[in-house]
Amino acid sequence: MTQIMVRYKVWPDQVAANVELVRAVYDELDRSTPDGLRYATFQLEDGVSFIHLHSDASPDGDRLRHVAAFAGFQDGIAQRCQEAPVVTQLREVGSYRFGGG
Repeated sequence: MTQIMVRYKVWPDQVAANVELVRAVYDELDRSTPDGLRYATFQLEDGVSFIHLHSDASPDGDRLRHVAAFAGFQDGIAQRCQEAPVVTQLREVGSYRFGGG
């Protein structure tokens, strides 16, 4: 199982575009409903920082990369970001109803 956290900071004038691109990913996920994929995005208190949590139980652990809207989100991310994405591998110690079910 793949579990990662990605954290980055966008330029203030890129917040709306980033949120729109993120929402497009969720719209596509809602239509395709991939089994074993959990994904959540949070906007931090400063309004320009974002955290994405991704858990994938598939054998390759990388189904998100096959989502067209996710490719669209990644396209141009370097120009949107004030601080580049930092990817951290996670190892779950425990959770309780994380992600709504």
